[in-house]
Amino acid sequence: MRGSLKIGISIAALAILFSLAMLLGAKDVSLHELWLVLTNRGGDDKIAMLREIRYPREVAAVLVGAALAAAGAIMQGLTRNPLAEPGILGLTAGANAALALAVALLPALNYFGNMLVCFVGAALGMMLVIGISALKKGGLSPYRVVLAGAALSAFLLAAANGIGLLFKTSKDVTMWTSGGLIGTTWGQVQAISPVIIGSLLVAFALSKALTILSLNEESAVGLGLRTEYVKAGLYLVIILLAGSAVALVGNIAFIGLMIPHMVRAVFGTDYRLVLPMSAVWGAAFMLIADTLGRTLYAPYETPVVAIVAIVGLPFFLFVAGKGVKTPA
Repeated sequence: MRGSLKIGISIAALAILFSLAMLLGAKDVSLHELWLVLTNRGGDDKIAMLREIRYPREVAAVLVGAALAAAGAIMQGLTRNPLAEPGILGLTAGANAALALAVALLPALNYFGNMLVCFVGAALGMMLVIGISALKKGGLSPYRVVLAGAALSAFLLAAANGIGLLFKTSKDVTMWTSGGLIGTTWGQVQAISPVIIGSLLVAFALSKALTILSLNEESAVGLGLRTEYVKAGLYLVIILLAGSAVALVGNIAFIGLMIPHMVRAVFGTDYRLVLPMSAVWGAAFMLIADTLGRTLYAPYETPVVAIVAIVGLPFFLFVAGKGVKTPA
């Protein structure tokens, strides 16, 4: 199948899944009602509710899925580690712990302030994992990094819960740590979407350089690539994407691990295709997970983080057990 056809199918599938996510739920929606919601053409109370509750929620699902999948693809390309992804390597846990601390100590902080706190937490989480992994002689082996990330993530999750108990903010903290899209507002989407979209555009612009880096750093230097600047830019993009996702929906792992592997199996190893298609597939996967969460036991919700983990954990074990190498 030609690459352009695969891209077209992927984008069409994303559009269909977004429409289904809007149509299905505790209250099903007709195509006419969906049209009224999407075109903002008046309507009754049901249309207003859909426009203010379900619509921003599904837009958030697209943004978060794209952000986490693209961040995972960048991490795997930079580190040449098949198990690299924001949730496993401490970024989302760091952002989550920092957010819990901000909720406790700075309750009046606005959403933009919380987003900045998440960026700082994500950066600190990643630096701690890399630092702990580098302590032992032998360099940053993939499995040592994963073990350090898993240990630090568990510690930071416990710290976030401890902060919630100490400052009696457990309910607010749990809303974030459970990982979900319930209660997402247009204000949150408008605050976070420029960061995610801008970061994705920067990542796409650096995708050719990332392809060269994923092959061999010595070759990249030989080709005249300023690797230190490219890597710094891409790590900043990872922090922004992971921090934004946590600020919007909380701590969700495995999307950044699974999606890039699936995309490379279909589109090859050129990150000029891998990065945008990871964003598209990640958005589609998040829409599926959220729709299942809303419909499996409607009107009750299944946490989206649980649905992602049901698929993600076996995938992680498969990749770890087979020792799959990240393609160049």
